[in-house]
Amino acid sequence: MTKRRAALRSLAAVAGLSAGVVRPSIGQDDKSTVSVFVGAASAMDFTARAIAEQLRETLNRPVIAVSKLGAGQRLAMAEVKRAAPDGRSLVFVTNGPFAIYPHVYSKLDYDPDRDFTPIIGISKFDVAIATGPQTGVSNLSELIAWAKARKEDTVYASAPGNGSFSHFVGIATSLTTGVPLVHVPYKDSGTGIIDLAGGRIPILITGLSALISQHQAGKIRLLAISGAERSPLVPDVPTLKEAGVNISRSTTTGVFGPPKLPAELVARIHNAIVPMFSNEAVIEKMRLAGMSIWRASGAQMAESIREEREYFGKLAKESGYVPTEG
Repeated sequence: MTKRRAALRSLAAVAGLSAGVVRPSIGQDDKSTVSVFVGAASAMDFTARAIAEQLRETLNRPVIAVSKLGAGQRLAMAEVKRAAPDGRSLVFVTNGPFAIYPHVYSKLDYDPDRDFTPIIGISKFDVAIATGPQTGVSNLSELIAWAKARKEDTVYASAPGNGSFSHFVGIATSLTTGVPLVHVPYKDSGTGIIDLAGGRIPILITGLSALISQHQAGKIRLLAISGAERSPLVPDVPTLKEAGVNISRSTTTGVFGPPKLPAELVARIHNAIVPMFSNEAVIEKMRLAGMSIWRASGAQMAESIREEREYFGKLAKESGYVPTEG
C-alpha cells in the first residue's frame, strides 16, 4: 500500500508539472523575465525604464521595459489585461485611460475597474496654458478679457488632442470662465508650439515641460499651470487658481497589474519599487521632465481614479462632449 501511494504521488506531481497549471509567481524563487509595458514616449518611457531597473535590482531577476506605443496607451494596457496574475506583466500608465476615456469613447475593450490591479502611484505632472504673439497679453486675466472682447469664438489647441487631459483642462477653463473656446486638436506639442509662436493659433494647452524653453526664449508666454502648486522649473508662472480660475488638476501615473493579482504580489511589487523614490538621479530626471513624485498605494490610486472619473464625467456632460467609438 505504501509503494502504491508513493507511485500515485509521483504520477500526480509529474502530471501537474507537465500540465503547466501551477506557475510560480515572482514572490517565489524564480528567474523568469518581468515585463513593464509603457504606451507613451518621452518622460513616461524614461520612468518605465527606471521602474524596471529598480525592480531588477530589488527582486534580483530580469526585468525589461517594453515600449508599445499606440491607441492612447491602450496597446500597452492590452498586454497586461490578458496576462496571467503572476506579476510577470505590469503596465506603467497615466490615469487618462481609467478616468477620462470612459467619457470620450462609446466603446472600450476593457473595464477600468475590473481589468487591472492598481499597485503603486509614481508621479504627477501638469499641463499649462500658453499664448503667443497673436494676443499680446501678459497674464491669464488679460487673455480672458481679450477672448471675451472678440466677436468670434476663440480657438485653443491641445496636444495630444481629442480626449486628452489637455483637452479637458481647456473644457474646464471654458466652463469656469464663461469664455466660449473652440478646440483644435494637435497630435503633438511640437507642431502646436510652432503654430503658437508663429501666431497661427492664440492658445495652446499641453504638457508644461514641452513649453518651458520657448517661454524662456520669449517666443511664447506661459500663463498658468494646472496643478495645485507652482513648478520649480518656472516659479514665476502661477497656478490656475492663483490666476483666478478655480481649477486644480494634475495627471497621475502609476503601475498596474493584471486583474485579480494576489494581494501578496501587489505588496511585493509595491515594496520593490519604493526604493526608487530615494534615487536622487532618477528623481532629478523626472523633475526636469515636469514630473513630481506621487507615492500612492494601490487603494489610494483606485480612490483617486474614481474621483477623477466623476470630475471628468461632469465636464463631459456639461460641455456636451460627444463620445466616439474606442
